[in-house]
Amino acid sequence: DNSCEFITKYRSCRRQVRECSGEADHHEGLSSDDELTPTEVTEFQKSKDNVLEDSRKIFEDVHADFCDIRKILLKFQEWKEKFPDSYCDAYISFCLPKLLNPLIRVQLINWNPLEQNFTEMEEMPWFRAIEEFGDAKNISET
Repeated sequence: DNSCEFITKYRSCRRQVRECSGEADHHEGLSSDDELTPTEVTEFQKSKDNVLEDSRKIFEDVHADFCDIRKILLKFQEWKEKFPDSYCDAYISFCLPKLLNPLIRVQLINWNPLEQNFTEMEEMPWFRAIEEFGDAKNISET
């Protein structure tokens, strides 16, 4: 979130400089972030590193069974197999997206599809775990 604020402030500052200098040939949306100074790039990278470091600490005091999506889904799968009526009555299919949302968001903090060597979302461990859970759910329903 800090990086978005930084970029927004930077762009508004550049806009004001252009307006004061009378630069009329600028077309909004065509500017490049390559115009960042080395100091600004360093500041952005430092801010990004701080966010990533903080994100690593989010689940450090959580038991491993409750911060791993695959393990969480396995517990729900066991519940469904052992107590299908209770599982159905609890509307688990509606609860899972809200339950898994924070775990997935933490894993996506550093994901950038605009980078050259980014990981496809379908290849991420959390995506595969949910996909396998969905396949197991469909198999048990048939």
